[in-house]
Amino acid sequence: MAKQASAHEVYTAPSWLPGGNLQTIYTAAFLSGPKIAFRRERWEFPDGDFIDADWVDAENNNTPIVVLFHGLEGSSQSFYALDLMAAVKKNGWRGVVPHFRGCSGEPNRLPRAYFAGDVAEIESMLRHIQAEYPNAPIYAVGVSLGGNALLKWLGDAGERAGGLVKAAVAVSAPVDMNAASHALDRGFNRAIYTARFLATLKAKALEKAKRFPGMLDDKAIAAASTFQEYDTLVTARLHGYLDAEDYWTRTSSKPGLKNIKVSTLVLNAKNDPFLPVSALPTLNEVSPSVTLEQPANGGHVAFPGSPFPGNIDWLPSRIIEFFKTH
Repeated sequence: MAKQASAHEVYTAPSWLPGGNLQTIYTAAFLSGPKIAFRRERWEFPDGDFIDADWVDAENNNTPIVVLFHGLEGSSQSFYALDLMAAVKKNGWRGVVPHFRGCSGEPNRLPRAYFAGDVAEIESMLRHIQAEYPNAPIYAVGVSLGGNALLKWLGDAGERAGGLVKAAVAVSAPVDMNAASHALDRGFNRAIYTARFLATLKAKALEKAKRFPGMLDDKAIAAASTFQEYDTLVTARLHGYLDAEDYWTRTSSKPGLKNIKVSTLVLNAKNDPFLPVSALPTLNEVSPSVTLEQPANGGHVAFPGSPFPGNIDWLPSRIIEFFKTH
């Protein structure tokens, strides 16, 4: 049977930082992670494109590796990436943030970009890391969109995933992409979060429209103000889906959670503004290999701690703790 996290592990929010939106926005705006001196490595892929991976090195080639798949429009410079990689380094482990295509600060070469169900990309990245360090145990972390992609791969791969990763953690993954996208396209979420995401996503898409004439409708993209519009115009078109709804339905990781064979922690705050609590997975929807942790607070990829002005230490500590016990 799937496991619910025990009480002593569950996150509690600072009394001075109530509510999912405040926890999410305050953490992202004011609790930046430490500076990390990454070593960048470029991986050339067989399709003619590239992936930029940022490494935190360790002396021993056999030491555990923590791979972080970042969120939508994230990178190795995202606060959660910096904080996790600092914790990885402190533990004497090796860490790496392989950027999804177009997220490393340089446009990728092909029309395709990245998306929430890019399971082939997840597996390619993991195989590349395993080939480079064949004797090192690999632990995978996925955050938000990267968390959904990781969970989707774990569910699709089943037993095969165990040959690549020893354990996994998904943080604030939008496991029901329909529910998450509709939540982001309404009210406050649309005005604050969606507008911010679309600002950079649309800029990248318009750059692709110039490089690949006739592939994308630049005028419609420029006018898009919702994920439903953007994902229909760009994500679905570039990655073989009919429209936004088809994309969301086919990439949601929730239906495959019952097929996961690798020890996996799925961490979602019940007050995450990106995913309604009604869409969170339940114990009877996941496999015995999955541990669900759903604290009342934490927001979206936030989980800030006391005392004031706060810190973001709880999340990396929880991730490392899970890996050390699995």
